[in-house]
Amino acid sequence: MTEENTVKLLHNSVRDYAWGSPTAIPELTGTEPDGRPQAEMWIGAHPAAPSVVEHEGERIPLDELIARDPERVLGAPTAQRFGALPFLAKLLAADHPLSLQVHPSIEQAEAGFSAEEAAGVPLDAPHRNYKDRNHKPEMVVALTRFEALSGFRDPAETARLLSAVRGVLPEGSAGARVLADLERDLGNDDAGAALRAAFTRALTGNDSSEAVGDVAAALSRAELGEGPVAAWRDEAATFLLLAEEYPGDPGALVALLANRVTLEPGEALYLPAGNLHAYLKGFGVEVMAASDNVLRGGLTPKHVDLDELSTTVRFEPLPVPRCVPEAEEFAAGTRELFLPPFDEFSVERIAFAVDGSAPARTEGAAVVIVTEGSATVAGARLSRGQSAFLEASESAPAIAATAGSVVFVVTGARAAARDRP
Repeated sequence: MTEENTVKLLHNSVRDYAWGSPTAIPELTGTEPDGRPQAEMWIGAHPAAPSVVEHEGERIPLDELIARDPERVLGAPTAQRFGALPFLAKLLAADHPLSLQVHPSIEQAEAGFSAEEAAGVPLDAPHRNYKDRNHKPEMVVALTRFEALSGFRDPAETARLLSAVRGVLPEGSAGARVLADLERDLGNDDAGAALRAAFTRALTGNDSSEAVGDVAAALSRAELGEGPVAAWRDEAATFLLLAEEYPGDPGALVALLANRVTLEPGEALYLPAGNLHAYLKGFGVEVMAASDNVLRGGLTPKHVDLDELSTTVRFEPLPVPRCVPEAEEFAAGTRELFLPPFDEFSVERIAFAVDGSAPARTEGAAVVIVTEGSATVAGARLSRGQSAFLEASESAPAIAATAGSVVFVVTGARAAARDRP
């Protein structure tokens, strides 16, 4: 097997979801913006939007190339375990907040998909919850400052936040009443029960929509840097943003229960099954198991199935699940290995301080994405914004790059590295 036929330039599709940035992806790829939002560039073999490769004189979808000879293309261990490329990479560019959402475990996905298939729910039905049988753990590495919500804050701390916000509301207003009720819910000594009660009340309460309007009006009049909400300025500003984007949506109340996260460029966040989250704004490289299963909890005009959502969300206070990389210097720069606790993928970020080269430490098949500068991978030259697919090979192909280049390599989960003390 030669290097030339193990590396293939990828032609990727872009999704124009309304929350996307019209400029971030075009700027990275050197294309002209068309005025529409460009939210996600899908890089991989997901059947909903597979990348296209040139192979033996024809252009074919990557999933079709893999299906022709999975063991050769993916490597025997990956092919035997997953049967397909187990991850999907994306360039994700958010100018507006995404929906509050959660991803199921693989057991929940299998059961939910089978139940909906048996019930005859069409795959493209708006109320369909499960698009496939897979789970969708994911991770995002920030390319710019990146804002998000992730997991539930400690109930006692959230009760203090709600009390502070209630301090700027007119007494007796729907907003003041609902926040007081949520505070009482959060006072339960059982943290899980407290969070479940507050979450359910926020989404289903008769006064929730009116409360969102009341709280937004009060916060917009308040000086967020002073008074009772000063200590919660970022959370209050986030609520205002969500209430403006989704007027009256109870998901804005749920957002007050969640940790607010800021990633600087190069920092990462991973999201396991059951973690309630929402991306707010920013540009990053997102990688996930190859699935499209999303259960939404608000901040969206799309279907919200509260019963199914409540069986999927992890009702427990969680620290922000940052993924801190293993970093090492090499002759031309720094390489960082992001190893989330998932079997489907790991991500390596290689930053070149000077012209040089480094082996691509792959596990089976891999995807390479150049986000700064340019690089040559196994003889194929990639410019900024381009990506390539590396077939499994016994020898790791070299990546040569110019000073200032940044290259991402998405590959297997490297269990051996994870198991190191």
